[in-house]
Formats: sequence, C-alpha cells, structure tokens
Amino acid sequence: MMPRYVRRWIVVGALFGTLMVLAPCLVLEIWSYDEQEGQSSQNSAQHEDTKEVLRRFCAVFDEVADEASPVVVSIFAEQIVKVPTFGLPGDPFRDFFGPDFFKHFFGQQPEERERRQRSLGSGVIVSNDGYILTNNHVVEGADKLTVMLTSGKKYEARIVGTDPQTDVGVIKIEAQDLPAAKLGDSDKVRVGEWVLAIGNPFGLANTVTAGIISAKGRANVGLAAYEDFLQTDAAINPGNSGGALINMDGELVGINTAIFSRSGGYQGIGFAVPINMARRVMEELRDSGKVTRGYLALLPQDIDEKLAKAMNLKSTEGSLVGNVTPGGPADKAGIKRGDVIIEVDGSKIKDSTQLRNVVAAVKPGTQVHITLLRDGKEMKVSAELAERPTEVGAKAPERREEKAETKLGLSVQDLTPDIEEQLGYKGEKGAVVTSVIPGSQADEAGIALGDLIKEVNRKEVTSASEFSKSISLAKGGDTLLFLLRRGENTFFVAVEFPMIR
Repeated sequence: MMPRYVRRWIVVGALFGTLMVLAPCLVLEIWSYDEQEGQSSQNSAQHEDTKEVLRRFCAVFDEVADEASPVVVSIFAEQIVKVPTFGLPGDPFRDFFGPDFFKHFFGQQPEERERRQRSLGSGVIVSNDGYILTNNHVVEGADKLTVMLTSGKKYEARIVGTDPQTDVGVIKIEAQDLPAAKLGDSDKVRVGEWVLAIGNPFGLANTVTAGIISAKGRANVGLAAYEDFLQTDAAINPGNSGGALINMDGELVGINTAIFSRSGGYQGIGFAVPINMARRVMEELRDSGKVTRGYLALLPQDIDEKLAKAMNLKSTEGSLVGNVTPGGPADKAGIKRGDVIIEVDGSKIKDSTQLRNVVAAVKPGTQVHITLLRDGKEMKVSAELAERPTEVGAKAPERREEKAETKLGLSVQDLTPDIEEQLGYKGEKGAVVTSVIPGSQADEAGIALGDLIKEVNRKEVTSASEFSKSISLAKGGDTLLFLLRRGENTFFVAVEFPMIR
C-alpha cells in the first residue's frame, strides 16, 4: 500500500506536468487572439483610409463639375429649308419620282413650302459679357440661335464668326456678369490625366461624364482641314458638340467636337479641338471677323521608311518638301525641293500635318526661323510668311491600273508635243508614265498614268532612255527615289526595286 503523501505528490506532479504542456498552447492562443484583434483593427483603419481617399477623389470631381457646369450652355439652332409640296423626305412617291419628274412632264417645278429644321448642340461661355465658343457645325447655316443657360434663362444669339477649317464657331448673347470658363493650356495636357466632358447629349442638359486624355495631336481624322485633336474616352454623344472638356484644375482644355462610332453613339473615342487652337481662332473672329493663316507656299510630304532609306535619313521625323511655289515665302527663303524641315521657331516637326498646323498658327508677315536637312546637312533659314489663300491644297496621288512589263511594273515614253499640251508639261523634261501594272512596286508607291518622272535618286531624267539607264544600275532590294510631277505639283516617292529570282 503506497503511502498517502506519495500519492499526493504523484497527483501534484501529474497536474504540474500537464500544466507545463498546455501553457505554451495557451500563450500561443492568447497571442494569436491579440494578433487577430490587432490585424482586424489595422484592416479596419486601412479600409477607412481607402474610403477617405476615394471621398477626396470624388470631392475633386464634385468641385470641378459644380464650378464648370454653369459655363456650359445649350444651343438650339433653327434653319428654314424649302421642301416640295408633293411630299416630304421619306415619302415613297417623292423619292421615286423626284422633283425633276414634274419639270420634265409638266414644264414646271413643283411648288415648295418652308419647313423649320431644329438641331441641338452645346457651347461654352468664355467671357462675362456673353461670348460663347462652340463648333462651326453646330451653328453653320442657322437662321435663328437660342442659348439656354443652366438657370433655364434663354437668349437669342448672333454669330460672330465661324471657321470651318477648324470647326470652331463663336456666337454672342447680350448679357452681363455671366460665369465664364477658365481657359487652360492644352499644350500642357498629359496623356492619361483625368478630364470631364460637359454638354447636352440628346437634350439632357448639363450632363457630366469622366474619362482620361487618350491621345494628343490626332490628325487625318477627316473632321476638319486643320486637325490637332485631343482624344478622350469620356462619354460624348450627339448634342455634346461644342461642349467643354475640363481638366482637374477646372480649366477648359478643349471644345468637344465629334466621336468615332460605328453605331452613332458612344464607343470610347471622342475628339476635342484643343483650347489653344480654338482660342486663336476665336480671338481672330472676334477682332476681325475672319481667320488668317501663315503660308510658306510649299507642298509638304510625310516621310515613310522607304523614303528615309532612299534619302539616307536617320528617321522618318520631319516634313519632306515635294514642291516649292516660285516667288513664294519658301522660295525666297532658299528652301528647295528635297529639303526636310525638322523645326520651325523651336517647335520640332514630326510630319507634314504638324508643319501645316504650326505655320498656319503664325500670323502672316511674321518672320519664322526654320531648321532643315539638305543632303544630310543641317541648315537654318528664315522666311517671312504670306497669308494662306482660302483654297490651297494638292490632291492626293491617284492610283491607276494599267498593264506593263518592266521590272518596276511601269512603262514610260518621251514627252511629245501632244502629251505636253494635254498634260500641261510644256517646256518640261522627263519620262512620262504610260502604264502601271496593278500590284507592282510602282503601283504600291502611288505612281500613276500620266506622271512625269523628273529625277531618279536625285539625278535629272530628261527622256525615257535616261530613265531606263538610271534603273538599269539598280540591284534587287535597292530603294529608288523618284521625283514626279503630277499636274502643277511635284513630289517624291520611294520605289523598292524587285529581287530577281
């Protein structure tokens, strides 16, 4: 029989041993509980911080929208048009017979009646005394313009001036102490920054949408003659035209103009005239009623990789001079055909569109400093700009499909008196293109029937035989530089000589 005090010590030892085993677990459990409580508190704090950041972010949008919305107005345009009395557009009878039917069979035109056409757009108040910036296409041809403020008050407006070349219009209402937009600097806008588009899509006044600047300097969109658009993904729909594109400082950086859409509605691509361009146009329209633009009197060309290779250029940046008008500012400054303009008054020139925009933005009579490349060497010249004529431009090279059997896919012949007279090449020298094979190198380069080849690789060509001799020296894979004349214009094309297999 084990003594009682021994049994007591055994029980006490067992209890102590169990406590020693369980103690770490209890400590770990307590620590774990404390950590979970701490983590939960930390997560809660972080969640509150995140919500506070979002609140502040939203507050910026609220403040900008509240400040900018009152400067955006609705513009109601009315135009009186005449329609035949025998049917309105869409009438099957009218559409089938047409107005000439009555004139042919009855010797008279059908009677016409007047009908009002109404359209809706937007505008931005830019002065306290009622000057409003909008798009030309919003107000063009309108017989009556009505402007409605955010307060609901309406005014009749008059057109101060319009510029279809940039799609900018300026109108005026007789009012004082109006809220006016703060004009920003669109040159400082960055791709990726947030903007708000404010306008009246589908008649829904003062609609605000948000997005970012998707791109700058968009050109060749086909919306205007002078294009330097800001692109945004802020929702823009019919009725937004002429409205405001606002940055996060509450500044007007663009006039919303158009969208790219296959459906007619928003698809994430909208365009706005940059405010720097719109402001220049507005000031001229307001001060003189018309817009004058600088003019160098030359034909600029973009440079692709083939042209760069043929001309031994290091890059495709710059604008190639394809033709210089005799006696014009460029000619007087010493600019020659084949020069590559890379800078105007400190502005780097990337392509011919930018050259055109930069020069057009300068007042006629101004002296500009031009940096160019000639035969690989950099040169600086100065030119006094003339005023650009109202209608100036060169048609894009047209491509014709004709048969031929030469390596380049074209055939040529000497100029004859008849050809000189017919094509206007009197007194010229060169080889005239008589046919072009579809899909050939010549065809892909844009060479067309009737073009006059004046140079090959910067060497003059005076006849068909000289042309043949010039290309006979080329090897497969070489890129040949042609100088062509088409109508009144000369321009360069690069043609890749085919590999002989």
